[in-house]
Amino acid sequence: MKRFLPLFVTGLIMLGGCGLEKPPADLAKELDEAEKAGQPKTEAAAPAAAPAPAPAATPTDPALADGKAVYEGGCNACHDSGMMNAPKPGDKTAWAPRIAKGEETVIKNTINGLNGMPAKGGNAALTDEQLTNAAKYLISISK
Repeated sequence: MKRFLPLFVTGLIMLGGCGLEKPPADLAKELDEAEKAGQPKTEAAAPAAAPAPAPAATPTDPALADGKAVYEGGCNACHDSGMMNAPKPGDKTAWAPRIAKGEETVIKNTINGLNGMPAKGGNAALTDEQLTNAAKYLISISK
């Protein structure tokens, strides 16, 4: 036991250096300002990518309203940021090839998973009906 004590203490010291401190909330703003300061004033800024349109208010169709609630309950974690190439809601260019394969294919992929998306979006507690409504909601705002 005594011979492992120095290794244990060394390990604790090394792990202590890996603090859980979060970066400042305005780090992105500071980086953007620093980048802009480094650019010549005569150079035109590159046009920013158009943000995805904001999802509409709660749909009047109860199934789509349920789908929106399911989406906002977890699906949005990946889809709003485009994580692992998840198509963003309202991004017609990203959704067009998926919609072209048919609504049933999109629903099947939602339930069974595809590429980086796990089955049921990683939430096994969701029913197939809830996932179907979420897929239909995303399709409806992305056409």
